[in-house]
Amino acid sequence: MTTILSSKISYGDHPSQFGVLRTPKLSGCYPVIITIHGGFWQSKYDLEENNPIAEDLARRGYATWNIEYRRIGENGGGWPGTFNDVIDAVNYLTEVDQDFQLDLSNVIVLGHSAGGHLALWLASRSGRNQTDELGNPLLVPIKSVISLAGVSDLGAMWKDHDEKGISSPVVSFIGGTPEEEPDRYSFASPIELLPINVQQILIHGELDRHVPVDLSIEYQRRANELGENVGLVVLPNVEHFKIIDPTSTAWKSVIDSLKDI
Repeated sequence: MTTILSSKISYGDHPSQFGVLRTPKLSGCYPVIITIHGGFWQSKYDLEENNPIAEDLARRGYATWNIEYRRIGENGGGWPGTFNDVIDAVNYLTEVDQDFQLDLSNVIVLGHSAGGHLALWLASRSGRNQTDELGNPLLVPIKSVISLAGVSDLGAMWKDHDEKGISSPVVSFIGGTPEEEPDRYSFASPIELLPINVQQILIHGELDRHVPVDLSIEYQRRANELGENVGLVVLPNVEHFKIIDPTSTAWKSVIDSLKDI
């Protein structure tokens, strides 16, 4: 079995500004997969959710950078701190790439649920030398993004919660409803940022009760309408968390998708 080296690395001063970098003990430079966990951006959920898939991917020859970020309930979490953190976490790879033999020309971002939202949003920043209210530009080019049951449309996610009578964490995350903060939703919602000109693969379970599969279906439809070739894999009889279980057949769909990148 491949030996995995694991290092906890801080990219900022806040306790949640860190990541765990795993590298296989092999020769040569490693392609990098950045993993971003879900939990509707709330502090009660953390990066440990992604430990099993990060370890599985490292055993397959990838370096994995499993990032933590400030979340709702923490000082600086939500708008705009969470967005700043994921940019800074990715940019920090430029500080350690030589020490850990990272191939930063071959970077994939993989996010689950709310992490899928952040992954798609990050991809929209790739190749844009922009500075705006969200701080630093993204310095690391993103080759591809894989959204696992991702919240690709913040407005639609808020509407789904509202119709069910649920207090939506999207409101806490963005700082208001779509009606109250339309500019923020336009700036932060991946479906509003298309086309992003990065390879994208969406994988979603048909039985997902947390993030409706319709979000990924509509995102792909809109992307294709705008000329982007976005892949979509809808998995029958699969719910929200099975998709990040390395022992499941759903996870095999993720591995198969990586082979196409």
